Amino acid sequence: MSPTEPSLWLNYHHLLYFWTVVQEGGVSKAAAKLRLSQPTISAQVRLLEESLGERLLQRQGRTLALTESGRIVHRHADEIFGIGRELVETLRGRPTGRPLQLAIGVANAVPKLIVCHLLRPTAHLPVPLHLVCREDSVEQLVAQLALHALDLVIADSPAPPHLRVKVFNHLLGESDTAFFAPAALASRLRRRFPESLQEVPMVLPSVDTAVRRGLNAWFDANGLRPRIVAEFEDTALMKTFALDIGAVFPAPVVIAKDIGRLYGVRAIGLTGSVREHYYAISAERRLKHPGVLAITEAARDGLFK
Repeated sequence: MSPTEPSLWLNYHHLLYFWTVVQEGGVSKAAAKLRLSQPTISAQVRLLEESLGERLLQRQGRTLALTESGRIVHRHADEIFGIGRELVETLRGRPTGRPLQLAIGVANAVPKLIVCHLLRPTAHLPVPLHLVCREDSVEQLVAQLALHALDLVIADSPAPPHLRVKVFNHLLGESDTAFFAPAALASRLRRRFPESLQEVPMVLPSVDTAVRRGLNAWFDANGLRPRIVAEFEDTALMKTFALDIGAVFPAPVVIAKDIGRLYGVRAIGLTGSVREHYYAISAERRLKHPGVLAITEAARDGLFK
C-alpha cells in the first residue's frame, strides 16, 4: 500500500481524539478532557486524516471548522460512540434512550393464555421495552437460545437432554389439568366424571407433548377411551376447534376462569394426576434481564402462586 493510499482499517483511538476535539470545541479543551497534551491530540488527528486520505478540520480565523468530509466522519463517530455508551449502560443494568430488546421463544404446546399472563408485566416496566415473541418446537427454540438469538424460552418441559448445548432450566410453576366443554355438554358430563369421558368426542394436544403423554397414562390408568377426533400443536386452535364441533378439551386449571370467559365453556372436572409444568430456559444460570425477571416474578408470585 502506498503512503498516500487510505488505510483499510480504522484506529478508534484516533477517531475518539478527533470526535472529542469537535465535541469540546477545540484542541486545548479536548486535551484537558482527555488529560493529554495538545501536540499529542493534534498529531493523533493528523494520523486519522492520513489514514482516511481526507482533510477533516480546517482553520477559520482562530478556530477549527469541519470540512465536508469531517462532518461525515463526525456524524458516524457520534453514532459509534453513542452505541458504545449504550452497550456499557446496558451491561451495568442502567436504562438507555432506546427501548430494551427482549426476544422470547414460546414452545407450541404452551397455552397462549399462560403466555399472556407471563408476558403482561413486561409492558409495565420502568424502562421502555420492545418485545419479540417467536413460536416453534422446544428443540428449535433452544438452538436459537444457544446462538443468543433469544433471551428466554418458555416451554412445557426442560430443554431436551439430547441437545448438546449449555442452557439452564428454571421451573416457573405447575398446574393440575381440567377438562372443558360447551355448557350443555359439560353439565351432562360433570355428573359421572371421569367415567363420563368414555367415548366422548375429545380434542387433545399433539402426541409429542408432555401433557399428552400424561393424559394417555391417566386414560389408561382409569380404563378410559375417549373418542379422539383431532390433535393440535397450537393449543389456542385446539380450544377453538373443540368449541366449534362441541368436543371436550384439556387445559391447565390456573387459567380456568380465562378459558370460561373467552370461550364460553364450562369445566367438567380435573385431575391432579396430570400436572402441567412450565419452564423458563435460559443461556445463563442467573437471570439478569429486567424483562426476564418480570416474567419469572409474574409466574412465581402471581399465576402459579
